[in-house]
Amino acid sequence: MEFGFWSLVPPVLTIALALITKNVFIALLIGILTGNLVLNHFSVFTGINAGIYSILDTMTESNTLIIGSVLITAAIIHLAEKSGGIEGFVNVVVKRKGIIKSKRGANLFSWVLGLAVFTSGTLSCMVTGSVSRPVNDALKVPHEKAAYIVHTTSTPWCVLFPFSGWLAAMAGYLVTGGVPEEQSVSVLFQSIALNFYCILSILMVFVLAVTQKDFGPMAKAEERAAKTGALDDPAHAKKNSDTSTSVSGATPRAMNLLIPVGVLIGVMFIALFVTGGGNLMNGSGMKALIWAVVSSLFVASVMCVAQRVFTPAEVIDEIFAGMSSMLPITFVLLFGFTMGNVVKALDTGNYLSSIFQQFLSPALLPALTFLMALMISFATGTSMGTMAIMAVIALPMGYSMGINIPLVAGAMFGGSIFGDHASPISDTTIMTCSTTGCDIIDHIKTQLPYVSGVAVVSFVLYIVCGFVM
Repeated sequence: MEFGFWSLVPPVLTIALALITKNVFIALLIGILTGNLVLNHFSVFTGINAGIYSILDTMTESNTLIIGSVLITAAIIHLAEKSGGIEGFVNVVVKRKGIIKSKRGANLFSWVLGLAVFTSGTLSCMVTGSVSRPVNDALKVPHEKAAYIVHTTSTPWCVLFPFSGWLAAMAGYLVTGGVPEEQSVSVLFQSIALNFYCILSILMVFVLAVTQKDFGPMAKAEERAAKTGALDDPAHAKKNSDTSTSVSGATPRAMNLLIPVGVLIGVMFIALFVTGGGNLMNGSGMKALIWAVVSSLFVASVMCVAQRVFTPAEVIDEIFAGMSSMLPITFVLLFGFTMGNVVKALDTGNYLSSIFQQFLSPALLPALTFLMALMISFATGTSMGTMAIMAVIALPMGYSMGINIPLVAGAMFGGSIFGDHASPISDTTIMTCSTTGCDIIDHIKTQLPYVSGVAVVSFVLYIVCGFVM
């Protein structure tokens, strides 16, 4: 831990600037440059030069696939809108058929859809946000509420229902922490029932959707939407942010949205099956995602040409128009990935862990494991990175102290997910906001009382279970 206290400065500064300036782009850029200054022992020219190149070096294969998928998904939704697909979908489920008639129904639709897309937190944010948005907009669900539901049913559910690449990754982390390989899957499934943060988060969304009783900033957002129809805080409202009023001029056809989305989901599962050698859980999520969005875009384009909505040349123009609307988000995403690399190089996670180790006692180990993971994940914006750090610290201590290992593992996994869920620099935070149309700072501000409340209750439960189990 060469940098000690200074390893905390860049991530803490980034989060503070994001909340104060309400501009995540600038906050991330300053955080990246500050981090590189620390890494280069405060040599100004070398640090700035390294900061610029660190952004370029972030364009690895996996990050490029994610950014490319975001741009292509934007193009798919743009074509669906321009070809009357979104208008037709809203007509079917809200207006003409009346399948979904209220905010309660829209909230539950988003919740169920989020649970259905369990293979990847990234894919869940993209699909659930994009598909549910026109319904939410039509029924005047504020974008803050939609973002909260979409985000909460992404990675928290992937951890509770890990029948995807998450299973192998999480089991692998357990093995690195000393869990025998033949017991890793068993310990993982035992830990699911003890992952209080994720369980309570999923249940809280359901309860709020059914009761329609919100509190704090979220209640104010709901009141604003109900009284004025404004889906965003006027200070951060984007142009054309309400998709329910986007009239394309084309004949409304729900299939222009449903077929491309169906192809996306179907190809995703097929690609997971193929890349996993017949096993969905072993499939390559990133490769499956890019094949899925490319196939979906191709189908959407063919449908537009076949229906004579656009000529082939016009389709290409519309694809680039759709992608261009997402360029600001892709740069924020790129900066977020770069910030993650900087934090990893600074060894921030291990430094935080070393601070907390002195407070550990056998009965408090699960609670403090949860607290350490929570702080590391919030500061770094990564759940997987936090799991990797905490596994080699908390699990060996659990074995040496004779503590229930599934309980420690549940605390580790739940605390790690908190940062992915609550941090403004998390990639799923950025993607959730891009698909639901919510401002990032508005999303963080309105959901904070919810996620913080769940975290406090989870912490108390870990204290109790640490003494009882």
